[in-house]
Amino acid sequence: MKHIFEKGSDAQKNTFLLLHGTGGTETDLLPVAGMIDESASILGVRGNVSEHGMPRFFKRLAEGVFDEEDLIDRTKELYDFIDTAAHDHAFSRDHVIAVGYSNGANIAASLLFHYQQPLKGAVLFHPMVPRRGVELPDLTGLPVFIGAGTNDPICKPEETEELSKLLQQAGAAVDVHWESNGHQLSRNEVEKAAEWYRNLK
Repeated sequence: MKHIFEKGSDAQKNTFLLLHGTGGTETDLLPVAGMIDESASILGVRGNVSEHGMPRFFKRLAEGVFDEEDLIDRTKELYDFIDTAAHDHAFSRDHVIAVGYSNGANIAASLLFHYQQPLKGAVLFHPMVPRRGVELPDLTGLPVFIGAGTNDPICKPEETEELSKLLQQAGAAVDVHWESNGHQLSRNEVEKAAEWYRNLK
């Protein structure tokens, strides 16, 4: 997968897996990562799916309707890529924290739905429920931050609440932060994520 890797100033710190929204690139969330922890390493990934020329991480059939088969395949592709990147760039596979927005948050959530403890933690900005009717793996203690908008027309509040509940039922430690905004990512949201991150053990 097309990506960038930047080694952090502290080798003992985590590696942020940056996952952009529709139409973004592997560098989109660099400022966000810097606000959360400027000393962490960075693995920014570009989605391999093109929708009218806009990079995405998996196909969709319509707005808010995912191509489930492609989602499963692309989730495995990303999971395997993290393994490869950890080997190639010599970072700890056990210390990867996903930071995703919109489509990127959805593929990060999909990792949690399909693999047991695939990440050390996840920051999900405006995610949706990736799949329904599946049993989630054991996510006991896995920390998840969800940033959501009470007026988000794409990811409605009930969607956020459903995702939070599903993750909690699988054992994840979920913190949800609400903004009165729509689907856009706000500075305050990122600052709240940074505060959450600083409190991680």
